[in-house]
Amino acid sequence: MTRSRASYRTIRDEISRRIASRVWLPGALIPGEEALAGEFGAARATVNRALRELAEQGLVERRRKAGTRVALHPVREARFAIPLVRHEVEAAGQVYGYRFLSSVVVGAKGQVAERLGLADGARLRHVQALHLAGSAPFQFEDRYIILDTVPAAQDADFSAIGPNEWLVETAPFTHAEFSFFADAAGKEAQHLGIAPGAPVFVGERITWLAERPITLVRMVHPSRYRMVTRL
Repeated sequence: MTRSRASYRTIRDEISRRIASRVWLPGALIPGEEALAGEFGAARATVNRALRELAEQGLVERRRKAGTRVALHPVREARFAIPLVRHEVEAAGQVYGYRFLSSVVVGAKGQVAERLGLADGARLRHVQALHLAGSAPFQFEDRYIILDTVPAAQDADFSAIGPNEWLVETAPFTHAEFSFFADAAGKEAQHLGIAPGAPVFVGERITWLAERPITLVRMVHPSRYRMVTRL
């Protein structure tokens, strides 16, 4: 029986998965084109195309006669860096605080599955946390992490470090989608110390590693929150 050949997309996505899963660490030399072609049952030209796309996305660095390495700082190759809530609070001259609220592994469904392009039942870690500025609630974080893309997130201890900081340090990304809007407080009102239905400022973000979604997060701030952007 003839083995079907892997497409460049399959090879690209598997390499990006290994990078996200820390199978290949930052700076590590990955197998050469010939070895990868043998592993995936593909032509070297197909492997070359997959590696070329990953290099354009900033996940790997290719040097002639020196091979291909995982980029040391893949996040820096993106058009922007994911902000740390801690830095936002400290930049405002206040003391940062963090409170872990809950975590559960769930199956993707409904709007979450649709927005992430996942099949129903795909495993997600759903984490909720509260960020503080001094003693006042600053941001309610409601986050889904896709375990197929970032399997290490299943056992991460988010009581010690927030998922925002953990993902910035652990999970390289290639592109992201941001949205910001005003809304009325829902179940998060009790954590933010405001009345249900009170006005809130919401930021939502999805990040991807190549074509694989990493996380979907909803960040809810009391209406007194003020965002300053410097370009």
